Formats: sequence, C-alpha cells, structure tokens
Amino acid sequence: MASHPVNLTIRFLLELAALAALGYWGWHQSDGPFRYVLALGIPLIAAVAWGSFNVANDPSRSGQAPVPVPGLVRLGLELALFGFATWGLIDLGLTYWGWMMGIAVIVHYGVSYDRVQWLIKQ
Repeated sequence: MASHPVNLTIRFLLELAALAALGYWGWHQSDGPFRYVLALGIPLIAAVAWGSFNVANDPSRSGQAPVPVPGLVRLGLELALFGFATWGLIDLGLTYWGWMMGIAVIVHYGVSYDRVQWLIKQ
C-alpha cells in the first residue's frame, strides 16, 4: 500500500507542506534580515536530511541511499521532521492547521503500515 501512486502523492504533498510550515515558522522567529536565513535555511536543512539519510533499497524512495541508515533512524527522522512542522504551526497559533497536519501524518503512516513494518525490520 505504501508504494501505491496515490499514497506516494499524498506523502510528497505532506513533505512539501512540512517544508512550507518549517519555513513559515522560521520566518516568524526573527524580525530582522536573519528571518530570511531562517525561513530558507530551516527547510533547506530539513530537505537535505530527508533526501540524504535513507535506508538502502527503500522501494518508496527509488532504492537510493546517499547516506545509508537503519530503518528506525529513518523512521525517527521522518517523524521528527513532521512533528517539528506540526509543532511549528501550533507554536505560531495556527492550531487548526497544526492538528490537520498531525492527523494527516498519522493517517498516512497508518495507511503505510507495510512500509513502517519494513523500516522497523531494517
């Protein structure tokens, strides 16, 4: 189920939403020019980590792993980034959107139970 095109599309949209939320949160952490650094830097660091630290032969990630890590590390990274994005929205007072992000992530991982099980076994 995790590699179904609809589920992969939803996952991709959740990733984009998380990066946008991280950038928006970064923007609101400073009033000066440093806000540009945070608004661009935080999502950039998250995207680099997301794209770099992978489990070798992960079918949902085209099997490539620039920096191979165990499945639990990858799962922890994903949950940490989605959790930070969710918390960031709530921290900004966007509680509804934070809850919607969190619920969407939970549902996504519930539907992707086969991938979660695979990651745990790696």
